[in-house]
Amino acid sequence: MEKRYTEIKALIDQEKVDQAMQELDEIIAQDDKQEIAFYLKGNIYRKKQDWQNAINYYSQAIELNPSSPANDARDMCIEILNFFNTDMYNH
Repeated sequence: MEKRYTEIKALIDQEKVDQAMQELDEIIAQDDKQEIAFYLKGNIYRKKQDWQNAINYYSQAIELNPSSPANDARDMCIEILNFFNTDMYNH
């Protein structure tokens, strides 16, 4: 499985995110306890600046593995949202 994740990471780095997403969906369909698959899907959504989906997938990864690197990634997305949406807190 590690080799497959390495290949998916390469696809993401090459901006082939649709293909990477399809691979990750297949992995999750076979085993929905694959924390790394959820983390990588979060990374794809973060690249697309789709912050809500990124946070959702990072949260799923964290549920499966509380020490996942998704913790830092999710916190970063939340910080970005807080930076861009500061007026939300001023009402």
